[in-house]
Amino acid sequence: MDMHVPHALLQVTDKAHLYRTTERPEYFFSGQLSAYYDPSTHSIWSRWTPAPRPSFNPDLLADLAAYCQFVEQTNAAIDCLGEIFPVEYTVLASGAPGVFNLGGDLDLFIKLIEQRDRAGLLRYGKACIDVLHHNYIGHRLPITTISLVQGECLGGGFEAALSSDIVIAERHARFGFPEILFNLFPGMGAYSFLDRRVGRRVTEELLSTGKIYSADDMLALGVVDCVVDSGQGEAEVAALIKRNSRSRNGLVGIAAARRRVNGITYQELMDVVHLWVDAALRLTSRDMKLMHRLVSRQTDMLASGHVH
Repeated sequence: MDMHVPHALLQVTDKAHLYRTTERPEYFFSGQLSAYYDPSTHSIWSRWTPAPRPSFNPDLLADLAAYCQFVEQTNAAIDCLGEIFPVEYTVLASGAPGVFNLGGDLDLFIKLIEQRDRAGLLRYGKACIDVLHHNYIGHRLPITTISLVQGECLGGGFEAALSSDIVIAERHARFGFPEILFNLFPGMGAYSFLDRRVGRRVTEELLSTGKIYSADDMLALGVVDCVVDSGQGEAEVAALIKRNSRSRNGLVGIAAARRRVNGITYQELMDVVHLWVDAALRLTSRDMKLMHRLVSRQTDMLASGHVH
């Protein structure tokens, strides 16, 4: 098997390596994260499969940071089976059936809050926004970022989806921020990303009710850009890329202008993380019990295979 490894990949991490070069190069960061380059759409697709729950545990966040570094180091061009191809799109997607991502690592939150570990909470929040801001700014390259949501998209998972230029959802996908149910708020970009998309009123309604919304609800509110029938997400990504091919440079410029005019700075995200840590450390024993209950419900839901 041809084991030619792109030079940029060698600089990322010894955990990441090219492991298959049949029709397209695939990149393995860990058992929780892999990616591949699709030469037909000039796109890099990443898919996560976190364990034991589909949430952002610290190891997955480290893998995602390595992935972001890899994308940036391509400098928008990649060696695909000995031929140089452009990188014009990146796609965030899940490898876990029926779920995009359930959000923050609640087990870890509980432990850190009980230990009054402010530094640990800040480290976790910073690791999240390091990844999300990198995706938000298009990996510092003239590329378009896409989130493909094919299932449950909650809390930090919703924040991750919102960090992309374009959000495509399959019709069965569901969205929400459950943090208010245990007296907290989503602190890794939710307010910033939503406010820039839909304004204060809709943002605060989504954050303060704990309601779960359908993909069509999100389309009507302007939160997602496109809803397609279940199973059609990958085809819609390819169709969108084809539709935009003639105007891609202009669209990249519009996205850059949007970030300049209504931009979200890294410092803004970090300031909100500090507010989130303060709020987390104010949680009561009753709030913590509710958080425990949500963890148990997620575990049972996944064990039974009922993710909706």
